[in-house]
Amino acid sequence: MFSGVSGRIHRDRQRAGGLGSVQRAVQYLNQDFEALREDCLQSGALFEDPLFPAEPPSLGFKELGPFTAKTRGVEWKRPTELSEDPHFIVGGATRTDICQGALGDCWLLAAIGSLTLNESLLHRVVPHGQSFHQDYTGIFHFQFWQFGEWVDVVIDDRLPVKDGELMFVHSAEGGEFWSALLEKAYAKLSGSYEALSGGSTTEGFEDFTGGVAEMYELKNAPPHLHRIIIKALERESLLGCSIDVSGVFDMEAVTFKKLVKGHAYSVTGLRQVAYRGRQERLIRIRNPWGQVEWTGAWSDNSSEWDSIDSAEKEEMLCKMEDGEFWMSFREFLRQFSRLEICNLSPDALSQDSTKFWTPFVFEGGWRKGSTAGGCRNHPNTFWINPQYKVVLLEEDDDPEDEDSACSFLVALMQKDRRRFRRHGDDMHTIGFAIYEIPEELRGVQSVHMKKDFFLRRSSCARSQSFINLREVSSRLRLPPGEYLIVPSTFEPGKEADFVLRVFTEKQSETRELDDEVVANLDEEEEPSESDVDESFRSMFTQLSGEDMEISARELRTILNRVVSKHSDLRTDGFGLESCRAMISLMDKDGSARLGILEFQVLWNKIRKWLGIFREFDLDQSGCMSSYELRLAVEHAGFRLNQKLQQLLVARYADNEVIDFDNFTCCVVKLEALFRAFKELDQDGSNTVQLNICQWLIVTMCG
Repeated sequence: MFSGVSGRIHRDRQRAGGLGSVQRAVQYLNQDFEALREDCLQSGALFEDPLFPAEPPSLGFKELGPFTAKTRGVEWKRPTELSEDPHFIVGGATRTDICQGALGDCWLLAAIGSLTLNESLLHRVVPHGQSFHQDYTGIFHFQFWQFGEWVDVVIDDRLPVKDGELMFVHSAEGGEFWSALLEKAYAKLSGSYEALSGGSTTEGFEDFTGGVAEMYELKNAPPHLHRIIIKALERESLLGCSIDVSGVFDMEAVTFKKLVKGHAYSVTGLRQVAYRGRQERLIRIRNPWGQVEWTGAWSDNSSEWDSIDSAEKEEMLCKMEDGEFWMSFREFLRQFSRLEICNLSPDALSQDSTKFWTPFVFEGGWRKGSTAGGCRNHPNTFWINPQYKVVLLEEDDDPEDEDSACSFLVALMQKDRRRFRRHGDDMHTIGFAIYEIPEELRGVQSVHMKKDFFLRRSSCARSQSFINLREVSSRLRLPPGEYLIVPSTFEPGKEADFVLRVFTEKQSETRELDDEVVANLDEEEEPSESDVDESFRSMFTQLSGEDMEISARELRTILNRVVSKHSDLRTDGFGLESCRAMISLMDKDGSARLGILEFQVLWNKIRKWLGIFREFDLDQSGCMSSYELRLAVEHAGFRLNQKLQQLLVARYADNEVIDFDNFTCCVVKLEALFRAFKELDQDGSNTVQLNICQWLIVTMCG
């Protein structure tokens, strides 16, 4: 347990130092590209990746699993074996470098295609200086954003080949391999090639940029969508649109006016023009193919252009690239089905960009019994979900806006679900609710809102629905104020890690709401011999034997005899280790045994803990649920944060059930550690400094 905790603390410190940022990506699986490449240069050997080997499990687990028809006869070959003159990139990365193979990852390829339109973003994902010629060693690397941090993924260049052809992504230029290698790196990150089947373009957008994506169904477009698009373009967001297909035969079918169904277009501009005495709103769209353009109203050669100012016409038409066209905004809403926007964080924008969202990122987790409370339909446990506060300070400065409100995006993403597909697990159903914090609680920092707070209040905003996607996001507008965001799975008890991101348009503050770690410890009893009544003395004499002290074994016998008489308690009995912990808590003279006065203090504590246990065994089952444990521990005087609650459940619960002996061990441990800390914190600074020996004494004896 300690190694896991220390590992988490170490990672938190590294992140605080910038690890995972754009400038300092995390080395995925601890593989250092430069060091591995240097080893290969020194040895003269080509790199073979032991962590994503050229073997059947790297292909998949079901249709692409070992011994299936689709993988029969697959060989792994390097580009140097497939081409006489292989190149990493020929003449810049373009959409024609990305041809789909025998894998349902068109969502990923559409995102890669959009990436090729933005050179600075592309070069973050596909680092410069990689080649099959200079210092070639068969090793390549790519960088992706994954759940709050940038990771550097190393691969070898052995690619799956069947019947002499690359199985998956390939370039129309036969000797160009950057897209195939990029797909392999992404497959490694996801656990296998097959794990890439099925997804949305926004997932790829986000993993290539670190941005937050949102999606609009255009048949239900919000009335202010044009303002959203204008602001997105000002912020250099990636915008894509598409037309739904009704079936597989409809895919890439061309409409009467030359729009392609099921195809990813980019949105590149929006403006108003004076047209025949009124204002006409126009939108500029680009087909990444570089050809096949809209032929309806406002297309390149249409008559509508003759009715606007000639200088404006010249400016609007001359700045377009091949495959780019204008159409009216009303026509856009009719013809297209969906608009996807990937809002970039400031580190992804060009240096001269003055307009951007302010991002906040939180990592959290839902753990059975401690933080997996389910949605609002489960009022008894909803409050145990992680909670985050956002303070909206500044209103939007939109001249068309009549309401005083603050725009912000909330995006909840569950982590690593593609990797779990191999084990039959898939996406949980997730969502979030937002509550206004009442005036009397504003400014309070270290309070995790409890059950009563949610029973008395309705949410003021929420995700559109709970859905089993990797990410659920919503664009929201609320008046300035303090708000509470509660992310959750639909059902309680579902475990997953998540990233919650909040992008605010104007100045704001955010923080995780969590209880401050404090203990309200009773003053320690110091009874004298005269305080011990005769019946207790008689019992002690009978139990302790001739030495008049109680050992751990004797304490175990006593406690198990007592609890066996309480038929309302379900327990496996006290173990020797927990009895040693109790003696350690009470043992003042270091004898590892309890005298009569020490035993009386312990006995009084056990009676108090038994009362608390019965009070918070709410369903009178003879044991506590992990939810009841949380309430009982707080009543016993210990207010703990989410991480500590998770540790308690992991340590003392068995299938979310805590019996009396485990509850007793739990509060004994907490009291011992809090008392030890208080003793060491002489100046009341809430910080202590220990050497290795002192640290071991505290943790071994606590």
